[in-house]
Amino acid sequence: MSELTPVIDKLASWWHGLEDARGDRALLRRAGSLTDVALSAPYQRLYRQLVAAGWDSQSSDERNDRLAAVVGLLAHVKEDSQQALPEAMSARPRVEDKPPVSELRFQRLLESPDIESLFSSLRRVLPLMNNRVDVKALANDVLYWGDSIKKRWAYDYVWPQKSR
Repeated sequence: MSELTPVIDKLASWWHGLEDARGDRALLRRAGSLTDVALSAPYQRLYRQLVAAGWDSQSSDERNDRLAAVVGLLAHVKEDSQQALPEAMSARPRVEDKPPVSELRFQRLLESPDIESLFSSLRRVLPLMNNRVDVKALANDVLYWGDSIKKRWAYDYVWPQKSR
């Protein structure tokens, strides 16, 4: 069990409540940067709840940016599909179909130099998957983003076969 499991559980619970908080969802969906997310009232209200659930109120700016990224991205998720991001990015409805997220786009996403660019890239990728992903997996992967998550994503993405 991760040290952030209670926080991730609280984020998932909050996400479920967004259906009844359409104004909050809309505000967060319009947030184009992590600063926009962090300065929003819905994020600040949630942040206080997360501190009570175990989020360190003395977290670094980078760690708080990761949290803001999760919150901003979850506002775009319409359905908790229980499918991890790399699997959803590479899922093909039929054998001959192309994946929702191309190999090149996926590689660029893995090469995101910072959390702000990861946030921007994932905001553009989520609609390609019909905004359906595993809510807790998204939260976990963005909060712990680094080489180990990138490697796991690379293993979990179903790479297209090269044409001969």
